[in-house]
Amino acid sequence: MGGESTTHTAPSGTGAAQIGSPLGHRLSGVAVALGLVLFLGGFAWGAVVYRPYTVPTGSMTPTIDAGDRVLAERVDGGEIRRGDVVVFRDKTWVTNSDVVKRVVAVGGDTVACCTDGKLTVNGEQIEEPYLPKGDFAEMSDFPTVKVPAGRLFLLGDERQGSLDSTAHLTDAARGTVARSAVSARVDAVAWPMKGMLKAPTGFEALGALSQPGPLRLVVVLIVVGAALVLGGAAYGPVAKRLGRSRTRPEPAGVH
Repeated sequence: MGGESTTHTAPSGTGAAQIGSPLGHRLSGVAVALGLVLFLGGFAWGAVVYRPYTVPTGSMTPTIDAGDRVLAERVDGGEIRRGDVVVFRDKTWVTNSDVVKRVVAVGGDTVACCTDGKLTVNGEQIEEPYLPKGDFAEMSDFPTVKVPAGRLFLLGDERQGSLDSTAHLTDAARGTVARSAVSARVDAVAWPMKGMLKAPTGFEALGALSQPGPLRLVVVLIVVGAALVLGGAAYGPVAKRLGRSRTRPEPAGVH
């Protein structure tokens, strides 16, 4: 009858297309599955390769402050090179406690301090940009030490207050620590997020430096995995919202 008004909607048979295409749903499922593999795989890899450790003192300031949470790659002591920041345990230093220090000399090296305010290893003056600004490597009562084979000489980056090899020079091993005492090499400060430790380039003249572990790749896997999971999971709701926008009621007409 004249004057009646009606509201028209799109045909109900198009409902399936309105919430996304079959191909879109398949791809979103693949994205979620792949994302979970990358995300969980990244965490699993990181848990196997790295160990978290909270540094209790400020002896490694400013590289690592007291209370910082670090990620240390599990390595064999035989892999340690000059300049590495390591986690070790030596009962002649501290009983039942891990210690974090920087390796400045390895077996066969001769280490002394100081020449023109700088540490010397095998007669080479070492540039140490990681030391506190305006600070020198100078320490009192630090005679020349010949590091025995299979052992390491370690210092804190905060030289004035660090209980390191220099505090144990009267021990039988003259402050050195066995390579076998090392359990991990610090790659990064995770909290607060200071990132990867800088390469100790001052030791390059004495030999190759250690390469960072796979931490960057682990982080990439976790981030990419999370993005794929979120993106894939969002496909359905987004497709549904777009489908609803295409099926809004048509304006009323007069017939």
